[in-house]
Amino acid sequence: MSTISKNSLKNSLLQLECYFTWTLLKEDIDLACLEESVYDQIEFFIKPNISNYNLLSYIYHLKLSDEAALEYLQKAEEEVKKYYPDEIDRRSLITWGNFAWIYYHMGRYEEAQMYINKVENSCKKLSNTAQLKIQLPEIYAEQGFALLKFGRKYYDRAKECFENALRKEPNNPEFNAGYAIAMYRLEEFSSRSCEEVNSSLAPLKRALELNPMDTYLLALLALKLQDLDQVDEAERCIEEGMQKTPDLPYFLRYAAKFYRRKKELDKAQEVLERALEISPKSTFLLHQLGLCYRAKLYELKSSTRYPPQDQMEELIQICISHFKAVTEQKPKFFSALTDLARMYGEAKMYREAEETFQRALKVNILTCSDKQEICYHYGNFLQYKKKSESEAIKYYKEGLKNGNHYFAEKIKQYLKRLLERRIQGGLGGEEDFSTLGLIHKLDDEKLEAIECYEKANEYNPDNEEYLSALYELRLSLSS
Repeated sequence: MSTISKNSLKNSLLQLECYFTWTLLKEDIDLACLEESVYDQIEFFIKPNISNYNLLSYIYHLKLSDEAALEYLQKAEEEVKKYYPDEIDRRSLITWGNFAWIYYHMGRYEEAQMYINKVENSCKKLSNTAQLKIQLPEIYAEQGFALLKFGRKYYDRAKECFENALRKEPNNPEFNAGYAIAMYRLEEFSSRSCEEVNSSLAPLKRALELNPMDTYLLALLALKLQDLDQVDEAERCIEEGMQKTPDLPYFLRYAAKFYRRKKELDKAQEVLERALEISPKSTFLLHQLGLCYRAKLYELKSSTRYPPQDQMEELIQICISHFKAVTEQKPKFFSALTDLARMYGEAKMYREAEETFQRALKVNILTCSDKQEICYHYGNFLQYKKKSESEAIKYYKEGLKNGNHYFAEKIKQYLKRLLERRIQGGLGGEEDFSTLGLIHKLDDEKLEAIECYEKANEYNPDNEEYLSALYELRLSLSS
């Protein structure tokens, strides 16, 4: 194929609606975790698996296994024929687009062009126009679910996809479910300080009206009600889910989370162990069980001034065992790495703790919020376990550099107390004053910030950072 025709093929490919044109980036996801999640959905949910097979195909392409990717696309085609024999053109557009891209990457250009033609002919049938793209609610919805799978930085786009789908079909149960999940995830991860703390409540209730058997949604509703202190209604949702789907791991893991947050730790443990019997390879469930044992450890520590050391040590070792097993299977699971590092700290295994915190910080799919969370816990460890205030300050500061996320306020509180104590004790230096100045500046305490930067400037009169901060602060006071 000539360069010109190859370029023409690429231009056509870029117009297709499919996983290859939705900007789903490999660096934003742990492929092993994503693959496990998709296989779980295929195993435990009874429904057409068209989108799951399409997603698996894309995963295998990212893993450089295009032959396997083709096999999953063939399975997606079979699902369409089985479940939608009268809507093959409408339901196959994404699959055919994926086929075209895979063949293109394999250098099989004639087959790629064949699938481009299939998309174009189907679009012509469905909309009477010769084009490679058509706005169908099913396409918006499949894109939305794919975006949800690729992590929190994609949740806003997922929400917009489901909104577009719902404009076409406002009573579609699947689209409403996707929208409710996107809203819940946005609250949980991106908008913890959002004023509209119950904005997912109505979408979850609406989605359940349309599909009352969806106990995954029921569990999310229970957790949202728990957030809003509507505990009795939340527990009724969990009990209802237990009756409807007592053996569905996707429901059980959230039911366990509900009981763990309610401090019913034995109940949470029982639910997780039942779920692990059904899905023994689930690293998510294993991690949750580790969190359950950790909650028991902290409960024991706070229950008495002198907690029994043998019980404490046993719980610490159980937690380490669980978190370590998770991180060995999923080395990019940063939450489990952070939890493991903290448990090493509890066990006074400080070298292992430091190494594990460093591993967590090197995970290549971290968001700014993730980095901030790791820096907060690392700073805590350095301050209280290793008694290294200078190193703690370093990582607290690193955490603040990552923006105003959930752990920013906690970091500022710890750092402010630590710096003020050092300064009052006569140990404060240039770095201490400049960092305290930054905290006051972030909290809009301008006079206090000016005072701190002036002190730092006395140590280093030519420092541009201090001079610039002082100029900005004084200017804002005079304006």
